[in-house]
Amino acid sequence: MITVPKRVEIKVVGRVRGVFFRQGVKQKAEELGLTGWVKNEEDSSVRIVAEGEEENLQKLVEWARLGTEWARVEKVQVEWRETEEGFKSFVIR
Repeated sequence: MITVPKRVEIKVVGRVRGVFFRQGVKQKAEELGLTGWVKNEEDSSVRIVAEGEEENLQKLVEWARLGTEWARVEKVQVEWRETEEGFKSFVIR
């Protein structure tokens, strides 16, 4: 059976800046074999765009709900999409 890569876009709200959140996302995404990016937004949230196998994307969503030990996640918005860009790696923007 062929698995079709998926894409997830995640917005994380709470105390997620200055607590190594983006580095944690990058580490988890690489561990799960995902590609994409993570960046701080102007509204103090963190945005994650990741592509890969749906099961591993779901694991990233679960991780984002907890974050690093210093983070305090208040809200997570998740949007599932079809794969678009075919990223080469996972980067912090």
